[in-house]
Amino acid sequence: MKQLDAVMRFVWEFVIGDDWRIAVGVVIALGASALVAGTSFAAWWILPVAVAALLAFSVWAAKDTSR
Repeated sequence: MKQLDAVMRFVWEFVIGDDWRIAVGVVIALGASALVAGTSFAAWWILPVAVAALLAFSVWAAKDTSR
């Protein structure tokens, strides 16, 4: 049971990390990409746009907390 607890704590820290909002954004972007991939539209552009937006959000949020 201790090993399972240690693995789950590692996964939580690895996925969530410092900012849970970024993790949620990645999950939403992956979900949107999967939904669009099931249609006739191109889905390749969703993840690069999401990464750029999440990076901008992360930098903006770090700037606000550094004051």
